[in-house]
Amino acid sequence: MTIVGFVRHGVTAWNKEGRAQGSSNIPLDEEGIEAAKMLASRLADEDWDIIFTSPMTRAKQTADLLAEQSGIEVIEDQRLRERSGGMIEGTTEQERQQKWGPLWKELDLQFETGESVVARGLEFVNEQVQKYPNQRLLFVSHGSFIKRIVVALMEDENYAVKIDNTSLTVIDVEKKSCVLLNDTAHLAGGTDGD
Repeated sequence: MTIVGFVRHGVTAWNKEGRAQGSSNIPLDEEGIEAAKMLASRLADEDWDIIFTSPMTRAKQTADLLAEQSGIEVIEDQRLRERSGGMIEGTTEQERQQKWGPLWKELDLQFETGESVVARGLEFVNEQVQKYPNQRLLFVSHGSFIKRIVVALMEDENYAVKIDNTSLTVIDVEKKSCVLLNDTAHLAGGTDGD
């Protein structure tokens, strides 16, 4: 049985400001580092075999903190990066509305398409599932990316997914069963993942 786990990176200053991060290389803030350490403590008691990570700073920092606690190998791959936000990166919703109007989402602002994200993400996840059968594979990535990949793996476009910072989502790929969704139990009594 192959199990895949998805971890969203820890919180950043841009998360808190409501800024679109996309492919911008933003580091974790102090709260993000502490939450990643809490998750690392939790995962140290679980049997994960390999950690794969987006090379973007916020995800790589999170993966490195997880590996530091567990001693698991970390492998970077560009296919785990966040969806490019094109021209909106670094802006808040209010700034987008001021600049492009309330229908800004309908404009061509050079976003990476959702189809492109799913194609590269599923290619990578499926490749690793084939390469490492019957193992527990952990993927550290980004909110929009993880939502799309979970929906694709579950083969259900209506599958409701919310992904908080440092949350853990676990899927049994053979059964197409979501064992754990957006779990942040490690943050209980600690920091807030929003």
